[in-house]
Amino acid sequence: MITSLSLAAQHGALCCCPALLGLPAPSPQPAPALSLGCCPGQGTSPRVPHPRVPPASPASGSASALLLPWGQASAQRVPALLLQGAFPIMLARKKSCSSAIIGALVALSIIALVLSLVRVEDVTLPPTVKYGMVFDAGSSHTSLFVYEWDSDKENNTGVVSQTLSCDVQGQGISSYASNPPEAGNSLRECLDKALQVIPAQKQRDVPAYLGATAGMRLLREQNSSATEQILAEVVKTMQQYPVAFKGARILTGEEEGAYGWITINYLLDSFTKYSPKAHTWLHPEAANIFGALDLGGASTQITFMPEGSVLNQNEASEFSLYGYSYNIYTHSYLCYGQDEMLKRLAKELIVESSPSTRVHHPCYPEGYKESVSLSSFRASPCTDGSDPRLPLGDSTVTLEGRGSASACLAALRKLFNFSACAQSQECPFDGVSQPPLRGQFIAFSAFYYNFKFLNLTEGQPLAVVRAAIEGLCTRSWEDLSSSYPKENPKRLPKYCANANYILTLLLDAYKFNETSWNNIFFQMKAGGADVGWTLGYMLNLTNMVPAEAPATLKGHRSSLWAAAVTFIILTLVLGLAALLLQLWE
Repeated sequence: MITSLSLAAQHGALCCCPALLGLPAPSPQPAPALSLGCCPGQGTSPRVPHPRVPPASPASGSASALLLPWGQASAQRVPALLLQGAFPIMLARKKSCSSAIIGALVALSIIALVLSLVRVEDVTLPPTVKYGMVFDAGSSHTSLFVYEWDSDKENNTGVVSQTLSCDVQGQGISSYASNPPEAGNSLRECLDKALQVIPAQKQRDVPAYLGATAGMRLLREQNSSATEQILAEVVKTMQQYPVAFKGARILTGEEEGAYGWITINYLLDSFTKYSPKAHTWLHPEAANIFGALDLGGASTQITFMPEGSVLNQNEASEFSLYGYSYNIYTHSYLCYGQDEMLKRLAKELIVESSPSTRVHHPCYPEGYKESVSLSSFRASPCTDGSDPRLPLGDSTVTLEGRGSASACLAALRKLFNFSACAQSQECPFDGVSQPPLRGQFIAFSAFYYNFKFLNLTEGQPLAVVRAAIEGLCTRSWEDLSSSYPKENPKRLPKYCANANYILTLLLDAYKFNETSWNNIFFQMKAGGADVGWTLGYMLNLTNMVPAEAPATLKGHRSSLWAAAVTFIILTLVLGLAALLLQLWE
């Protein structure tokens, strides 16, 4: 139609037939003088160019308005005529298309909704990780241990692993009796390291503890005021860090022994063990429970599960771990740690040699000399400074090594009160009852360190151990110092005394023999963690930390999820198309 109009315009005339334009026919009008003859049924006279006349006025009627010269009026009226016919058709088509799109949107939305709701399953999220830290404030040094465990726990006890261990610089906190603020400051370096391994968002919820052992127990007997000041400074320092500090306290010897026993059996999977085949935690038989032998600087502990009930309830402890209860025997001997033992031995040798200021020491190597002040023996309750046999004054005595293993053993045996038990098998020494030994034992701390120096931690028979210790004691100081140039010169001359003391303690005091000696294993690490009381302490504390149920989310199978996403995308595309169509209208 537009092409015909264009051709007509090129000839200077316009043929506007209502029928061709799809418009209703106008009422009959008188034919003009010149008929174009372009409408069907109007004749066959040839088309004659219409002379250019002025445009008709609006009042001249619709028929006369259809026949115009090609000019301004025709340019305004022809598009209006075209739209009057095409608009209804286009509107009808748009409405039909919009209806189809809306129907498709509804269908796709229903399908996507159905796919989103069917076969929905609960998906368990991995448990969150909790952290805890414990300071082991021993008599000779302090260490920090950071542990972590899953929040869901196993039978109300956390499955704990060691994340960090840090040795505090300097001596134990009991050595700061004359300068308590330094006890707290000494902990800062390790605290800073701990915060580096714990996520910032979890630090405020980390329970932090400090447990002091035999060194502080001795200081409390000697100077309770200094003890309280040291603990107060520790608390002050800990409260400056973004952790949930739970307190600093002095552990009893029995707690120290029991928590060490928990640590050993946890690390050796004696309490619980994960079975990959069954996908669950299993409880081993009681026969796999180990005993614990701990030797520190100021005390020693023995802990194990006896065959029957514990004879003396003062040495009995009960724990509930991983859903099971355990009754154990434990006893701590204060002043029987290796450092206090050396002080007691030196004092006895000085008393026997009094008034001489040169004292022969059978446990020190030949050629080694050590000067000690008599006032040092009055600083510890273990050496009984009020002993009238001890010479008065603050004079200095020189200890001279003689390197005799047999004389060393004889001198060490005098430190034990074996007569207090009247040869009773259930009372080894110092009048303390002990059930018969049972099972295998792990010897750690100073037990391990001394035997490690002698390369005796591989399960060597007792005869081999005795021979190695005797050979060490007979070596001169010059020989030892040249053979072990990297060894601490303050520790090296004391290995003979320490090793013989371990033999005396295990064989004569704790009643191990040639046969049961093979049940002792010397080790300091197990399962990637240090053996000591701190892990057992944290394990026991996790019983008081409520377990958290694993978080869950609603989830789909991957195929249903993919289908739902596909239909949602199609719904969005069709919705966008409908919006564009609406804007175009």
